[in-house]
Amino acid sequence: MPSQFRKVTENFWVSPQLLEEHVAAAAEAGFRSLINNRPDGEEPGQPTGAQVEQWARAHGLDYAALPVSGQMTRETVEAMGDLVAGSKKPCLAFCRSGMRSISVWAMAESLAGRRVREDLLERGTAAGYDLSRIPI
Repeated sequence: MPSQFRKVTENFWVSPQLLEEHVAAAAEAGFRSLINNRPDGEEPGQPTGAQVEQWARAHGLDYAALPVSGQMTRETVEAMGDLVAGSKKPCLAFCRSGMRSISVWAMAESLAGRRVREDLLERGTAAGYDLSRIPI
């Protein structure tokens, strides 16, 4: 499994931007769904969501897009919670670095009362992300 896939829970992982070979590796590793938190056109040369979706479907993975940019709204946080809850597990969420994906997930977990701040901070640290500045 590529080292860029970072475990948050047994069923939720995050990653920086996925390329075609990463999508193939995700399918081979047993992931069943991808959640794209990166807006198209964020930086030159980045694959579009449509490209990643095509790769995902070709490898038998479900795909959902919830682009996140700027301030995260309550609606975005709730939508992420719904996407993760309704996705086939395990799922892999990605953005440019993985930080937005884990942040919006953590905010959704906190908002829904599923996890406390200390647990979320520990999971973030274990995955290589500092969640201390997000409102959880």
